[in-house]
Amino acid sequence: MSVFEAMLIGLAMGIVFGFALEKSRVFEPGMIVGQMQLSNFIMLKVFLTAVATGAVVLAALHGFGLVKLHPKGALFAADIVGGLLLGAGIALAGACPGTVLAQVGSGYRDALFTVAGGIAGAVAFGYAEPALRAPLSASDLGKITFADVAGLPYWLLALVLATALVAVLYRLEAWRPWRAELGSDVDGADVAAPGRDTPSHASPHQSKA
Repeated sequence: MSVFEAMLIGLAMGIVFGFALEKSRVFEPGMIVGQMQLSNFIMLKVFLTAVATGAVVLAALHGFGLVKLHPKGALFAADIVGGLLLGAGIALAGACPGTVLAQVGSGYRDALFTVAGGIAGAVAFGYAEPALRAPLSASDLGKITFADVAGLPYWLLALVLATALVAVLYRLEAWRPWRAELGSDVDGADVAAPGRDTPSHASPHQSKA
């Protein structure tokens, strides 16, 4: 595959992902902050659905020998530190690296500052990475997968994972129907947390152009 072909495929996948992200309303700040506060579960449902679907597709492609796995190294220190920093940023900004671009496209002016902050953070990490490389790589276990550890075929574990996620999604939807979590403005901002009688109103107010 040439670089041009890879770019076209990436562009097509990005368009499909952006369309699904906008239609699911997961990019809305109220949805994102509500998920971090455990008062809105649409974001979790969408992402778990994507993981389950991807697991089934990859199980089929890998099982028939059409693709090879290229897992990332298991860097527990880097994953934990990076996950905590990313989670804190998502909770404060009401956006993540993917959804912030959908927010910009939908007219959220505040999202431009989030994009600028993300670029500044990436540049800062680029300069700091040589000094951080040793401590963040201290727990490097190499490129391992659950299939390697369990000694089972990848496709089998992927299908087991997809089945488990479907069961979780079924229970989540029975507990918190997605239509009830959209909110009056279809942004999840006025949805009450479980056990509360009144909406949390805790999502950041972001202005549109």
